[in-house]
Amino acid sequence: MKALVYHGPGNKSWEEKPKPTILEPTDVIVRITKTTICGTDLHILKGDVPEVAEGRILGHEGVGIVAETGAAVSNFKKGDRVLISCITACSKCSYCKRGMYSHCVNGGWILGHLIDGTQAEYVRIPYADSSLYPIPEGSDEDALVMLSDILPTGFECGVLNGKVQPGSTIAIVGAGPIGLAALLTAQFYTPSAIIMMDPDDNRLAIARQFGATHTINNRLGNGIEKVMALTANTGVDTAIEAVGIPATFELCESIIAPGGTIANIGVHGKSVDLHLETLWSKNITITTRLVDTVTTPMLLKTVTAKKIDAKKLITHYFRLDDILNAYDTFQHAASQKALKVILNNS
Repeated sequence: MKALVYHGPGNKSWEEKPKPTILEPTDVIVRITKTTICGTDLHILKGDVPEVAEGRILGHEGVGIVAETGAAVSNFKKGDRVLISCITACSKCSYCKRGMYSHCVNGGWILGHLIDGTQAEYVRIPYADSSLYPIPEGSDEDALVMLSDILPTGFECGVLNGKVQPGSTIAIVGAGPIGLAALLTAQFYTPSAIIMMDPDDNRLAIARQFGATHTINNRLGNGIEKVMALTANTGVDTAIEAVGIPATFELCESIIAPGGTIANIGVHGKSVDLHLETLWSKNITITTRLVDTVTTPMLLKTVTAKKIDAKKLITHYFRLDDILNAYDTFQHAASQKALKVILNNS
């Protein structure tokens, strides 16, 4: 089969790889029909995730058709159309029993990280019964790819960890796909203000279409003053960091109100200064999280009922074998006006 293979920081290739086989009775082999590229894949290519070995097939999102099942798989059969979760869960370890699937002893985020991932014609899914979801008949599978990762990540790591409440004020720093996913799902809780901050005017315009009440272009470094002007000089109740660089996390530290919550989503490859000299007395909470995907069943119902139009996050379509061009587009998102890309293998 063909797959997108990581060969160290800055190096990747579309090449021939052995088709995966069943290794454990709980495995399923899925023929990928649609996949996508994540900002985390770009972090891997930058060298921010050093545990990713050379030769690894990247990708942790997608939908497909079951091609083969292990003897212990009971929920799926050959020919079933399935949504692949970015998180693999055994459902039996102590972390899984606490709903912390991201820290599953034998799973968690392993696809495209510690084992081969979904940017390929076929992928092996461990613990398939608790790591795949059946696709409802008639669903828009392009939209469902957004449920593999970014919608539950934006919701769980940003909105839920950020304690978004009716009437609260929110700032989302970073209007990329993950920040926009947080924007879409924050509206479940009817906050009074959602301020989107980004240096890209195109993405800010999209954020307004998606429901942001205010947008701030912080390219000139005056974002803090603008947030304070919008919040009677108190700051926001929730600041969601959706980029993963020191400057954006420190921005969140500067705009959080007393009693507020900073919810980190971004994948950080460098250390960040924690300004306790200004925060120690402000009664704030700082949260971190790797998505657990515990909300995926609810979000699947919400998307299939068209209560959220997840397809709005998709801007570009490519064939799977054109993945190198898709990466080039995704890596130059500002000039290409790109959000999520869909790679078709059907």
